[in-house]
Amino acid sequence: MVEGIWLSIFVMNNPFLDNSFCIPWSGLKPESVEDGISQALVSAKEAIAVIETIDHKDVSYENTLASLEVATEALECAWGKVGHLDSVCNSDKLRTVYNKLLPSVSAFFSSISLNEKLWAVVKAFNESDEAKGLSLTRKRFLDETVKDFTQAGADLPQDEKTRLEKINKSLAEKTQKFTENVLDSTNAWELLIDDEGQLLGLPASALDAAKADALSKGHGSEDSLMWRFTLQAPSLMPAMKYLKSDTLRKQIWQAASEIAATGKYDNTELIKDILGLRQEKAELLGHTDFSDYILERRMAGSGDKAVSFIEALHAKIQDAFKAEVKALDDFKAKKTGESVAYLNPWEVGYWEEQQLQECYDFNEELLRPYFPMNSVLSGLFNITETLFGVTINERQTIFEGELCEGKSDFAGPAVEVWHPEVLYYDMFDGSDVHIGSFYADWHPRSSKRAGAWMNHFRTGSVDGNGKRDPHIGVICGNMTAKIGDKPALLTHNEVQTVFHEFGHLIHHLFGDVDVKSLNGINVKWDFVELPSQLMENFCWERESLDLFARHYETSEVIPDELFGKMIASKNYLSACGTMRQLSLGMMDFKLHRNIVKDGMTNLDEQLDVLLEGYTRSYGDEKYRSIARRFTHIFASAVGYACGYYSYKWAEVLDADAFTRFQELGVLNTVVGQEFKSKILSKGNSVPPDELFRDFMGREPDPDALLKRSGLLN
Repeated sequence: MVEGIWLSIFVMNNPFLDNSFCIPWSGLKPESVEDGISQALVSAKEAIAVIETIDHKDVSYENTLASLEVATEALECAWGKVGHLDSVCNSDKLRTVYNKLLPSVSAFFSSISLNEKLWAVVKAFNESDEAKGLSLTRKRFLDETVKDFTQAGADLPQDEKTRLEKINKSLAEKTQKFTENVLDSTNAWELLIDDEGQLLGLPASALDAAKADALSKGHGSEDSLMWRFTLQAPSLMPAMKYLKSDTLRKQIWQAASEIAATGKYDNTELIKDILGLRQEKAELLGHTDFSDYILERRMAGSGDKAVSFIEALHAKIQDAFKAEVKALDDFKAKKTGESVAYLNPWEVGYWEEQQLQECYDFNEELLRPYFPMNSVLSGLFNITETLFGVTINERQTIFEGELCEGKSDFAGPAVEVWHPEVLYYDMFDGSDVHIGSFYADWHPRSSKRAGAWMNHFRTGSVDGNGKRDPHIGVICGNMTAKIGDKPALLTHNEVQTVFHEFGHLIHHLFGDVDVKSLNGINVKWDFVELPSQLMENFCWERESLDLFARHYETSEVIPDELFGKMIASKNYLSACGTMRQLSLGMMDFKLHRNIVKDGMTNLDEQLDVLLEGYTRSYGDEKYRSIARRFTHIFASAVGYACGYYSYKWAEVLDADAFTRFQELGVLNTVVGQEFKSKILSKGNSVPPDELFRDFMGREPDPDALLKRSGLLN
């Protein structure tokens, strides 16, 4: 029966239903979406109907759990491609059809756990003799499936199920609109400068990028230059750090603060609606608020415990945070001859950079020539191959029938991509077993959402002989692009982001669990950041840096003196950086635990009060909260909602876990293989706290993060 489901869906003639491992992107056009998704929906509904009619005395693992796992796989695969294209190649046509189909797709997935007949079949199998004798992995799959049903409302009375389905549908629509508003309002703004004299302080890399961007958009000429600035990170961040002009920085900052905050793109009411729907959903399912509902099955266990985690870290760093803020305010006063006063938000980045340069004689731009994108990727792959015993080969790519630019020694036939800048790689365990492949899309464009992320298109399955099909994933970012003949030269922060997303990717590609839904990154959300954040550590160690941090012109490694300054400044303003993450985590909870219950009157003023002690004081200028563009918690029905604390939670784990690499060798293959076999390959087949103990041989050190950050001796 399982094979029949796949055959019935993939004989249909629609490119979104093509099950080829290498995705035929050229055929994935907006006009094919509706037909493909409609067919996949019909097939998924038929597959569910088959399972729900099984006689309870005939239930088995294969006809119940195994069939349920593949019943929606074709729909998930097709819809995942549509969602991916919406993120990287957004267009009016695609957006229209995506929004048209979103309600029906969301309603279907919501209906599965609320299907009374299906739930009865699952419960019948759970009580069967076969269920009692399942292997540990299959038993965990059964337990997780039962919890999925109960947590989603399977035991609710019908009228409440009906309301819950409407809530889920509405959440899908409103969070999608939230995302669109952020993208559209980001793209709606630009600043054109025709006088280079206004751009004093801006490094050459940023000047060249702004000039090239202006020319690419038809502004100015080589004889009459202009410089274009946008709200994309590679343009925004250097401007806020280096521009001497307080007026220009204020103008850019104000534009950034108004992303999705004014006019037709204003997300304020959407936030109110989303919070209200989440609260209603939590109450329907027997919880006080959305945080307790979401965290019930995560490592934290409850909203109270997650908030306590944030508060405990806050208490340990608040004195250091206040001292860092005061020192910066004093520094500006000293340099300008003005009286000491709170900095305005558009001044903070600039004066932080000035203080950094004076205290450490260090400027991050000095590192940029040592981080050409190709070298960073080559070094990342080298580290991965060394630690984990794999081989990574790049493939030639094709976009719209034309071969893309690249190196000449590709392995294997060319692969289609959705944009000429997209790269494609195969990964082998050792040198012969193909364990997975991945796409990489690194640079910004107006049709692509902001930020960096990892996703997957396929999770490999195991056949009757124990052979696993390969996985396939994707990593995306918005890193500095190349300018003219000069390669893309990244900041050190961008390098860390590349390593971070690759950590998520190998968590997926190394997954070796027989049950797909327990594989790879399908772990508790406050554990999922451990592999990604652990990989960032290799961006700070000399042994690993020397594999990729090489000057793009001379191939020389980072000089000892510059490396020393880089390490010395590593924990510069670490309390401020930590407090910012804690403030975002606390904002997440205050929105979902306080504002939603008290009523949203003035979002900015309410958050200002609720986050007292978590944010620095500014000048008299009123400013808008980041909440309206906080896509982590509002861009999907769940996402990081009541889960933003997970970054710090997992950072405690990664800081502790990396001590094994430091103690036994940064590129120690034994430690690498243990991390792969005991954590990366296990997915959710074993509880995460057990996985961590197996790797470390003990419980986590709660102070590991503060020690690494220089905030605790």
